[in-house]
Amino acid sequence: MADMDDLDERFAALTSQIEREERRRMSKAAAKEWSRLPRNRRRRKWWIASFTVFALVAVAGLVVTYRPEALTSARDALSARPPGVPGAGDGLPGGPVPEETTPVEASPVPEETTPVGVEPVPVSPFAGSPAEDYADGAKGLVTPEAKATGGLSRGDVAAALKRTRDMLVASHLDHRTLMGGRPTALARLLIPEQREWFLRNLDNRKPKKGDFNTRHWVTSLAPKTAELTTDVIKVNGRTKYAAFRENGRTGARITVKYLFVYAIRRPGHPEHTERVIVRSLGEVLAYRENGELVLWPVRWNAGSVTGVRCDIDDGFAHPVYDDSVPDKELAKATGAPIDPYQLDRESREEDCTIASRT
Repeated sequence: MADMDDLDERFAALTSQIEREERRRMSKAAAKEWSRLPRNRRRRKWWIASFTVFALVAVAGLVVTYRPEALTSARDALSARPPGVPGAGDGLPGGPVPEETTPVEASPVPEETTPVGVEPVPVSPFAGSPAEDYADGAKGLVTPEAKATGGLSRGDVAAALKRTRDMLVASHLDHRTLMGGRPTALARLLIPEQREWFLRNLDNRKPKKGDFNTRHWVTSLAPKTAELTTDVIKVNGRTKYAAFRENGRTGARITVKYLFVYAIRRPGHPEHTERVIVRSLGEVLAYRENGELVLWPVRWNAGSVTGVRCDIDDGFAHPVYDDSVPDKELAKATGAPIDPYQLDRESREEDCTIASRT
């Protein structure tokens, strides 16, 4: 019995040591996962606290899961008890279990039990996020029914809605523009006067008074910083219009509010995917002048971008990865985290805010 007590103590000491090792391992894992979160979109510390509680509650199971050999060794030690000590392997009192006199032949394994190779089901890079249920690409840009409005005919309104939709496609879905190229797709859709202004101020690092860097009118990933995990871009939102009268002009005021969600990864690293979420707000005036239908964007691609750096303002989206350097604007972020998937949330004045998820 003394030997059994000694084995129990050894087993308890072994599992206690494993528990301490697992707690240290889980703490290191939690810190590692924390550092991988986007620096300017980091979750609050409650996540680490919940992770630690989970580690303490589950540690007994972790002994089995991560160190099965520990229990195997202890089981073998208990089964190798000294002669004369009764145990579960003994038969009736007074002697061991008699040996089998008739050998038992092993039955062949049925064909049904033969392992069958199954191709893994691909997981969508949008799984687990609201974007999983969004429409694919331009299918998410649904325009309302056109009606005569503000002195414009039904045909004029229909043409204005189509042109506005085309501008959204050019600004957020055009591959060349998205990968940091020249946004000629959008430039072609602007009237000559505005096109000249747009191209003159494209990538303008020192805008003059009254102008700005028109790269902000489109979604462009900074060159060589990202590649698309999938060609699918998730889109959700709406287009509205109403009559307007302003500066002697009448027509239709078209407002757009959309979310564009991109699955990206660092070039050459297919093992990890991030998501970038663009909340795009726009306003376009449609009216007739000198017999021609004019579309004039008074606001375009306002809103926000989530999953990118705040401390680089060159008009491009610079994605945040798990090994990105700290964001210099992060310390200035205030207020509660925002949900980037909330289309109708109120806009915040801060240049950099914390997002609850991507």
